[in-house]
Amino acid sequence: MSTVILTGPPVAGSPLEADLRALGFDVRTADDATAAAELINAVPAQERVAVVDPRFVGHQHALRLALTDPRFPAAAVPGALTAQPAARAALTRAVGRIPVGAGTAHLTDVLTDTLTESLDRDEIGLHRVELGSLVATVALTPAQREDAREAVAAVDDEAVRLRTAVKSRDGFFTTYCISPYSRYLARWCARRGLTPNQVTTASLLTALIAAGCAATGTRGGFVAAGFLLLFSFVLDCTDGQLARYSLQYSTMGAWLDATFDRAKEYAYYAGLALGAARGGGHDDVWALALGAMVLMTCRHVVDFSFNEANHDATANTSPTAALSGKLDSVGWTVWVRRMIVLPIGERWAMIAVLTALTTPRIVFYALLIGCALAACYTTAGRVLRSLTRRARRTDRAAQALADLADSGPLAELIARGARGRGRTGSFLAPAMAFLSAAVLLVWVIFENDPASWLTVGVAFCSALLAGAAVSRPLKGALDWLVPPFFRAGEYVTILVLAARADVPGALPAAYGLVAAVAYHHYDTVYRIRGGTGAPPRWLVRATGGHEGRILVITVLAAALSPEGFTIALTALAVALALLVLIESIRFWVSSQAPAVHDEGEPA
Repeated sequence: MSTVILTGPPVAGSPLEADLRALGFDVRTADDATAAAELINAVPAQERVAVVDPRFVGHQHALRLALTDPRFPAAAVPGALTAQPAARAALTRAVGRIPVGAGTAHLTDVLTDTLTESLDRDEIGLHRVELGSLVATVALTPAQREDAREAVAAVDDEAVRLRTAVKSRDGFFTTYCISPYSRYLARWCARRGLTPNQVTTASLLTALIAAGCAATGTRGGFVAAGFLLLFSFVLDCTDGQLARYSLQYSTMGAWLDATFDRAKEYAYYAGLALGAARGGGHDDVWALALGAMVLMTCRHVVDFSFNEANHDATANTSPTAALSGKLDSVGWTVWVRRMIVLPIGERWAMIAVLTALTTPRIVFYALLIGCALAACYTTAGRVLRSLTRRARRTDRAAQALADLADSGPLAELIARGARGRGRTGSFLAPAMAFLSAAVLLVWVIFENDPASWLTVGVAFCSALLAGAAVSRPLKGALDWLVPPFFRAGEYVTILVLAARADVPGALPAAYGLVAAVAYHHYDTVYRIRGGTGAPPRWLVRATGGHEGRILVITVLAAALSPEGFTIALTALAVALALLVLIESIRFWVSSQAPAVHDEGEPA
């Protein structure tokens, strides 16, 4: 429940009270600041409270942005402000500081503006809404009221609301082929009371049905799968647009949206692999499917690590970044640069069309080549930015990178022994992480029989290098490369050992295991983004950390027959999936993290 307090001279015939009730507010009136303070204190502390001047003239959507957005503890436009429970104490203090008596009329004449300035000085995270073409003002005279009403009539409130429901930055395919009509689908959903999370779930179910169609291995199934995958993407765009249209932001929603995107894509890869095996050619493309998942996950880890490393860096200057800004000022280069990274819209469109017209093997070849080129382009640019940027990275950034590294008990023990022997800010950490992955991968790829106890020894050496990589705070220019190197080492090792086992079921089991581990890593990212920190250490230790899992898998490969190794991979995948899913769902259902937006780069 939310309460709005009208404080100031009443205005006859104003639609303001009706607009506020339409936004779901319980409207109360106060004659002066003292009465307003009493009403504010009477509202339960767990409720949102707003203060609005009765002389307010403006668009209803301006009020909606100021009074109902859940992302900010306090927000304001001229003539209206709101405080959520986290900012209620500051609002009470602000009202209490307003003097009474002679000579205070300039403070109480427009009480909302006085309170807004006071909240701003308290530095509680007050958000001043950018109105753009929307109108929000306090009309003190009849002439001002008439002018303001004319300004309101000149701007279509609903058109602005629809336009701003679309992401300000998105891919070419999404911008020109999906958003022009998906915004109207979002409005249709809002008017029928549907929530963004419901639309997100519908998108997931549609993608799972598409994966099932692909798994039939028939041409008709592939065509249906392509169409359903595109419709799933339409719904995927709609849920975010519905959130922006109706201001239904939540941490849970952002997590569901991002997590389901990965679940949809990887389930579809599995459907294609099953369909290839069941089709007329009986083609085994599980290695390609797993390779695509590994490549996409590692690419996302590069994105996440780089962004977290530079989230709050100071003195953040780079000639490469300046060049990027200049390129973004030229219209056609903006779209070329957005398309070349193969964002989710372009990627899903390519997958859908190729599924309908070609074979799963061709789909995966195109996907691997396109994503590999995109990964090289983005990673090279970020390396150049990091090397040419003079920035001081914070303890928060270093901790985020350490959490993304997903180091287990063994790496922690090694790191404690190596602490103090390296220099923070050098290239030692990424060099050690690279060697940790490279030593292991070169061995398992080129050794004639990687399922041996020698491989276990190499995995232990890899763990030693991994521990050395995280022995000091990750504040170096290229330390954001540490988590991607660890992910590549772990995922590719699982892929190669399963492929070299050369028995039916080994690669599908490895696919399930990598999917479970990748979910844990994505979950870590979204917790950090939501401001709640990484998963608890007990969970990271229980999963073994990346180096612990590698050791376990190499031991299983050495100790068991290929058939036994396949069974062990399956059991490990199930156990890890249950562990991380149960804890993740428990956390997100009970999380009190603040609401978030989804205006990040297309993934």
